[in-house]
Amino acid sequence: MLEIQGVSKTFHAGTVNEVRSLRDVNLSIDDGSFVVVIGTNGSGKSTLLNAVAGTFFVDTGVIRLGETDLTSWPEHRRAALIGRVFQNPFSGTAPNLTVAENLALAERRGLRRGIGRLLPGGARERIQAGIKELGMGLEGRLDNAIGSLSGGQRQALTLLMATTLRPQLLLLDEHTAALDPRSADQIVRITDRIIARDGLTAMMVTHSMQQAVTYGDRLVMMHRGQVVLDLRGAEKRRLRPEDLLQRFEELRRSDLVDPAVADMLRRRYV
Repeated sequence: MLEIQGVSKTFHAGTVNEVRSLRDVNLSIDDGSFVVVIGTNGSGKSTLLNAVAGTFFVDTGVIRLGETDLTSWPEHRRAALIGRVFQNPFSGTAPNLTVAENLALAERRGLRRGIGRLLPGGARERIQAGIKELGMGLEGRLDNAIGSLSGGQRQALTLLMATTLRPQLLLLDEHTAALDPRSADQIVRITDRIIARDGLTAMMVTHSMQQAVTYGDRLVMMHRGQVVLDLRGAEKRRLRPEDLLQRFEELRRSDLVDPAVADMLRRRYV
């Protein structure tokens, strides 16, 4: 279980550029749950994922993964427990290494780095089998530099790298946003398949209302650094894209009225 308790984060505190990105966020995510996180630009959704990943330390609050308190752990230490896929298809890989070499490095995440062979006996066949399951015809391109692949192909391999050790938590930060619609649809379907197959706990930030209603078993909407909507079960399954667009419009209008009324409108949906 992921537990986020009373987490707040302010950037550039005490200056004219002060931004309160997270405001006393409380969120518990059960093991095996696939949570979709949405919100307008600046709502705090990606900041929340960064806080969990350890990109920065939070100002207040606690972040736990299972029995482990991660709050004071640096990002590289959390990476042993958390898999992550970024928006940019060229992040998270070594572009000059081959497909096989990148996957071999992913298999050794968290282990001591020595001078042994990167692809010991049997590793190549195992990696090839894993790539074949993606269904993208990349199993015959193990010796290609990963930087020579298309954005969609590379993002599929990055997803495979992030999940090869079955992390306790998978973070997906708008990982289809930079892709063309066809590739984005293919990658999100592969994502859903891997999460279901391995029973992963996952958080996916997306701007796509169609993705938000189609995938995951829970939906969280953020606004001004707070959780303003949290739906699961039948409520989540009944959602349509136009329902979410209506909620966004209500939040936009609430920002234009008295703060007390705005707070009442937000609380109505938590």
